[in-house]
Amino acid sequence: MAEPQVATLAGGCFWCLEAVFWDVEGVLSVVSGYAGGHTAAPTYEQVCTGQTGHAEAVQIRFDPEVISYRELLEIFFSIHDPTTLNRQGEDVGTQYRSAIFYHTPDQESTARAVIFELFDRRVYDDPIVTEVVPAGPFYPAEDYHQRYFERNPNQPYCAAVVSPKVRKFREKFAHKLKRRQS
Repeated sequence: MAEPQVATLAGGCFWCLEAVFWDVEGVLSVVSGYAGGHTAAPTYEQVCTGQTGHAEAVQIRFDPEVISYRELLEIFFSIHDPTTLNRQGEDVGTQYRSAIFYHTPDQESTARAVIFELFDRRVYDDPIVTEVVPAGPFYPAEDYHQRYFERNPNQPYCAAVVSPKVRKFREKFAHKLKRRQS
């Protein structure tokens, strides 16, 4: 295994991103949390006010020999709407913005290249508003947010919002799914 790398992504509710990325072959861990803000160690309640500047985000540790950063970004752009400013569906506020928090110059250039390619191919009718910004402190969310969908698949939000995104991902990226042990 190669030295693990880290990707930090925000695309609406972190429950959705976390549920998808846990299924990806080569992903070693996914932590839901808060990135891009100005308050140290914020709580979920503080982030929900929109006053801390944080986005709900996931931090992904991955094996680059199995899954590339570019492939993670391709999945990321397929499971959220990068054209809506500070919103994903009914979730509205800066905490639900689309953002890529890059950790290296290579991640920054890859993110910008992927966005340009999506624009060039006219994948979306509206402009992509995803922020590409340097990674700063990442604060893990409270324990009850970790692996939330896995533990609460029948919770109404999970059933109505998370489950369809996970299903869409599994259909489109079946070749990237972790092999399940029986």
